Amino acid sequence: MKTLLEMITAEMQDAFRKAGYEEELAKVTLSNRPDLCEYQCNGAMAGAKKYKKAPFMIAEDVAGYLKDSRCFETVDVVKPGFINLKLSPVFAAEYLNEMAGADRLGVEEVKNPKTIIIDYGGPNVAKPLHVGHLRSAIIGESVKRIARFKGNKVIGDIHLGDWGYQMGLIITELRKRSPELVYFDDSYEGEYPEEAPFTIGELEEIYPTASAYAKEHEDYREEALHATYLLQNGHRGYRAIWNHIMHVSVEDLKKNYRKLNVEFDLWKGEADAQKYIPDMVQMLKDKGYARYDEGALVVDVQEETDNKEVPPCMILKSDGAALYDTTDLATLVQREEDYHPDEVIYVVDKRQELHFIQVFRCAKKTGIVPRDTELKFLGFGTMNGKDGKPFKTREGGVMRLENLIREIDEEMYRKIMDNRTVEEEEAKRTAETVGLAAIKYGDLSNQASKDYIFDVDRFTSFEGNTGPYILYTIVRIKSILNKYRENGGAPEGLHVLPAEDQYEKALMLQTLRFNDVMETVYEETAPHKICAYIYELANEFNKFYHETKILAEEDETKKSGYIALLSLTKRVLETCIDLLGFEAPERM
Repeated sequence: MKTLLEMITAEMQDAFRKAGYEEELAKVTLSNRPDLCEYQCNGAMAGAKKYKKAPFMIAEDVAGYLKDSRCFETVDVVKPGFINLKLSPVFAAEYLNEMAGADRLGVEEVKNPKTIIIDYGGPNVAKPLHVGHLRSAIIGESVKRIARFKGNKVIGDIHLGDWGYQMGLIITELRKRSPELVYFDDSYEGEYPEEAPFTIGELEEIYPTASAYAKEHEDYREEALHATYLLQNGHRGYRAIWNHIMHVSVEDLKKNYRKLNVEFDLWKGEADAQKYIPDMVQMLKDKGYARYDEGALVVDVQEETDNKEVPPCMILKSDGAALYDTTDLATLVQREEDYHPDEVIYVVDKRQELHFIQVFRCAKKTGIVPRDTELKFLGFGTMNGKDGKPFKTREGGVMRLENLIREIDEEMYRKIMDNRTVEEEEAKRTAETVGLAAIKYGDLSNQASKDYIFDVDRFTSFEGNTGPYILYTIVRIKSILNKYRENGGAPEGLHVLPAEDQYEKALMLQTLRFNDVMETVYEETAPHKICAYIYELANEFNKFYHETKILAEEDETKKSGYIALLSLTKRVLETCIDLLGFEAPERM
């Protein structure tokens, strides 16, 4: 179904055309003065110069053709030429009932669905997830859900850091500790053990120990670099260790991402791209795209319109080693071969923007991806503590993600138990659900590119623009609907009725904005606009709730209209939080 703005804009276009003016002037927007009107059209102001006529006169002409419109209750012309509009309560109720009966609440799928790959997550194996991994996971998951909601085929890829020096360090440290392991016996030709020679806890201790030691001991560092070289060139024992590292790490990563309600379709990494590198490098040489610069192989990506220097994309270092540029380009080769995506979105720290400018330009210039494939960089800001600096533990270290989640859950559990409305076990489950909403909403309510302050006290509050407040609103609606059922009512199949007071109409107006909001959210890849919308929707519901006797209403017809409106509001809120990546409990 059409969005509300599309419908009333079409009505306005018809009026402009009948009045003898061009339709392009008929743009309708949400009013920036809700005390005066609900929607407005300022086209008469823009048309004054072209038609050599006072904007007020143009607006009067147009308004004359809107008197009988079923869309509007009032159409007022205000000097110097604004057209102020208020929706007809009957029209608003009809639109809401159409929403209620439609799939996806009437949000239309895109006319030409795309295949979209979203590259998000990006953790390194053998290292624990920390708070620095939070934003990529949360934003990427929401972007994926939004694109799917609009009918696209969307593939989420974690793109693991699973290849390179870190692996050489782990292998070297393991050899130092347990030289008797069969993986280090070059004469061994049998099958390697299925069981890894380390746990995830041991693995997470081995890497930082090896990394710190290598910085102080050059011979150890050289040994690790050589181990990396042997691994990448097919050493049997080292490949077996690498497989163990991958299995142990990926199982742990999946467990932690499940706690965030984040799911990836692909668990590919840098290692998967390696086999594409030789042919890609040869192509870049053969077609004359690549040149040598002080021994390094590079592709120039500077463009005439650039205001500042964009360095060449480095394909191979002077020693022949590949880099992130190489791996990311080879990954695009792989993605093109496997999926032919129409769009690839990278959800990455905004400080990596230059790297992706280089990679995107190189990929387009050299034909690694077709010219019409959209490569999009969605750079996010830093998650900071109350001191304005990157979020740390009380001891000053980088906080593990599971510890942050636990801290939030414990705070939510304490607040829920203070109310003493649920049993302890239910409180624990509810705390996890609400805690996840606190984390995700706290992050997603900020524009992705902005830095933000992670404030545990504010994010876990049941008041204000927070996840718990949104969930509390949904639970309140659920409670009303459940009581209606207990009293013999059936919320299903009821119809929204025209609003009879300002609070009911305000809730209706906010609910019917859903489709327009979703179009904007999708076009702008902007989950924060969902948060802004549902915060306003929750506020309007709570005003309505406090000003209206819903279940105590004696007029059964009027009561059924209230229940229908609440049912639809709940569906809209639940759809929105699902797109943000969390859900509401039954009780709080």
